[in-house]
Amino acid sequence: MTPTVAVVGTLDTKGQEFAFLCEVIREQGCTPLLLDCGVMGEPFLTPDLPREEIARAAGEVAADLRSRGDRGAAVEAMARGAAQIVRQLYEDGKIQGIVSLGGSAGTTIGTAAMRALPFGVPKLMVSTLASGNTEPYVGTRDVTMMYSVVDIAGINRVSREVIRNAGGAICGMVKARAQAAPQEDRPILTATMFGVTTPCVTRAREKLEAAGYEVLVFHATGTGGRAMEDLIRDGLITGVLDVTTTELADELVGGVFSAGPDRLEIAGEKGIPQVVAPGALDMVNFGPMESVPERFRDRRLYVHNPTVTLMRTTPDEMADLGKIIAGKLNAANGPVTFFLPLRGVSAIDRTGQPFDGPEADEAFRSALKSHLSDRVKLVEVDSNINDPEFADAMVEELLHYLKESS
Repeated sequence: MTPTVAVVGTLDTKGQEFAFLCEVIREQGCTPLLLDCGVMGEPFLTPDLPREEIARAAGEVAADLRSRGDRGAAVEAMARGAAQIVRQLYEDGKIQGIVSLGGSAGTTIGTAAMRALPFGVPKLMVSTLASGNTEPYVGTRDVTMMYSVVDIAGINRVSREVIRNAGGAICGMVKARAQAAPQEDRPILTATMFGVTTPCVTRAREKLEAAGYEVLVFHATGTGGRAMEDLIRDGLITGVLDVTTTELADELVGGVFSAGPDRLEIAGEKGIPQVVAPGALDMVNFGPMESVPERFRDRRLYVHNPTVTLMRTTPDEMADLGKIIAGKLNAANGPVTFFLPLRGVSAIDRTGQPFDGPEADEAFRSALKSHLSDRVKLVEVDSNINDPEFADAMVEELLHYLKESS
């Protein structure tokens, strides 16, 4: 079967460019399926799926969007519609990859459609914005962004090479995925890690892999937590070892590594077994020292490296975190155990270390215990989070849950 690639385009402004991209895709042995997501002007070429269908999927009428003259609202609507259409095309087996070209509007629409597709489906966005901050467009998905070098405005000696490479790249990805030899997949577990919880997670990962599981480790930098929970939401994950819940501290206090207010909720909603710990809750993250907000300059600060400054959480903040975590775990639909290390929650929260803070840690422990439901199991371990016995105890508990649920 010839692979089909969805080509998402604003054909009212970039007909020539998309026509050339489709030509390259055909030359590479794939079939382009062209979606018109333009609104404000007439399309320069005939698409396979017209704008009326895209708008309808978003609950809109294309002619109405045009008559209103609100370009921002039109882009938002077509992004929603493209996401709906593309997801359905994939679920119906009608596309095996997706590509788009664009400036700010085209990138918004194209990447919205890409983020609607599951992990592993080839996704390529050629964009004038790809050399800057791509987080709003990539999010937590495996979207490949390629800088257009010049504006996408006609076919010239630069844009021709960029678009030709893009067509070759998306077809190469689609074909490589189709030709990949099937593998015997092991059940997937997730774990969260920071540099200051690495010994714990490394030991746990090795033991879980030896027990026959594949362990995906996520760096708890905000995006990492969101990426993990997106995979859980997609139904790919069997169990969770959430050692490093530090993103909740950044969300509470205002650090740079927040994963949002919903962190630590999706596994509970899905009923997936989870074993949780307060890894790195002793810290809030900022950039270089000069980036720390003025209101925090008199706090206990630690330069982790030239680009990361850590701030010790206070007893009041730790008490708030205990209450927040208890509330999230209480709502879980599946089995959950919280492991509490009594000798520090990170590598620098030990006796004599920069963030040694028994008063703050005790405030967390007290608040957690007073708000935690009886149905959530609490295990206190007389160790630091990075001591081998702590990792071993967490692994044993998670394996117990996984055996029960299998």
